[in-house]
Amino acid sequence: MREKPFGLKEKKVDRKLYDYQQIDIDKIFKRLDEHPGNYNLLYQLPTGGGKTVIFSEIVRRYIETQQKKVVILTHRIELCGQTSRMLDDFGVTNMVINSNVKELDEQYNYMCFVAMVETLNNRLNDEKLELDDIGMVIIDEAHYNSFRKLFKFFEKCFILGVTATPLSSNMKLPMKDNYRELIVGDTIPSLINRGFLAKGTTYTYDVGLGALKIGMNGDYTVKSSEELYSNNLMQDKLLHAYEERSKGKKTLIFNNGINTSLEVYETFIRAGYDIRHLDNTNNKKDRKEILQWFKNTPDAILSSVGILTTGFDEPSVETVILNRATKSITLYFQMIGRGSRILPSKSTFSIIDLGNNAARFGLWNEDIDWQTIFRSPDFYYENLISDEEIERNFKYVMPPEVRAEFANTENVEFDIEEEYSLTKIRNTRSKLVLEKSVEQHAQMCFENSEDVFDARMLIKLLNADITSRVKRYSYCISKNTKNYKDWLEEDYKRQLRASINQKFN
Repeated sequence: MREKPFGLKEKKVDRKLYDYQQIDIDKIFKRLDEHPGNYNLLYQLPTGGGKTVIFSEIVRRYIETQQKKVVILTHRIELCGQTSRMLDDFGVTNMVINSNVKELDEQYNYMCFVAMVETLNNRLNDEKLELDDIGMVIIDEAHYNSFRKLFKFFEKCFILGVTATPLSSNMKLPMKDNYRELIVGDTIPSLINRGFLAKGTTYTYDVGLGALKIGMNGDYTVKSSEELYSNNLMQDKLLHAYEERSKGKKTLIFNNGINTSLEVYETFIRAGYDIRHLDNTNNKKDRKEILQWFKNTPDAILSSVGILTTGFDEPSVETVILNRATKSITLYFQMIGRGSRILPSKSTFSIIDLGNNAARFGLWNEDIDWQTIFRSPDFYYENLISDEEIERNFKYVMPPEVRAEFANTENVEFDIEEEYSLTKIRNTRSKLVLEKSVEQHAQMCFENSEDVFDARMLIKLLNADITSRVKRYSYCISKNTKNYKDWLEEDYKRQLRASINQKFN
């Protein structure tokens, strides 16, 4: 029996590589043969495609053929542990460089090191560590910019960045400036069709995001998100969405802010559901207990904040709820990816979108041209659909319980855009659009009430419809400031009350 090269042992687990994984590994080694050192290559594969399996096999094959050492960089301590265990399965002797490791007196015993970026950066800058004979550096979740600071220490190495989304977390620091080329792996639609990923069905609920503010990082601020998503209206919408699409299923809820997640917890507790809350302030023991409960409870609901977007793998998740909006396509795919793992008993999962994210980025299971995004990230950002454009396409649908209150009215719909077009054709006042709309609402209240007091009570049920019509009208006349829309809505309700009084008089 041929002796194993130093640093390698027999594999603990005989993992069979899928054909798409082997094809991508061969592509990467082809680049390695052409550029053995000082070459930065980026590799993309969807969440759930087996990136850790792939780069563990790459490490084993590289040590076997090149007899040089490998460094694997991660951005979270949990990922260090997961990566180290996978390397063990592949028979790769490895060492985790964590905060407890101050010096590497016995580094000659290892051919592979796994390290958190900040820890390794501190040790190398303090000159407390000196890594010898490193030939390859693998960067997990390479879209994070914190890794860039370490490139100067590995200028003669082959650097392989691995990510599901080859778009930098900082739009001012594009990945094309740090990587020479991108290899794109198999796509989400292909992995679904071949049975490697679960099929996701997206359910969207329109949410007005006008109150949200953009922070320095290019995404919505936690403060403005919490003001929107913590209010009673949004909490009710979330609960309704859960009961309509996910009741009785194992559900993972993502929020933007701890206060929002705590409100979600309270809302579901009051409704009688078994739910837990998890954020980065939970200690290690509590987190372990909560995740164990989530794993073992069939209809568990877990409300979280950020912490479970990477390094968390629970295939039994049946529904992912995006109870937040994001401008980050990376975060969008990371959140949904938590539900895309397959099981013998699970081939589908649900995505409930309460942040207009699917309208912004497209459906999770659609094809994406990652090469173009990698080469021209500015063009991608500039052409992202705006919140205003998304909201222009909202169509208000009267809920069944509200529609039942207007049972005596045959048609409750009103096409603002069509009526506005008629005013242009007939050269009449645009304000006629709202006057006709007010008249229809007044007639609805009149037909479905016994007296003026009942009719006025029905106005409250029309609030959402009124807001939608006013918003669509303001788009038509290109006067879309919040102050103007607020004034227009108040004026609309004043006219509606007057019209109802007139009908009963």
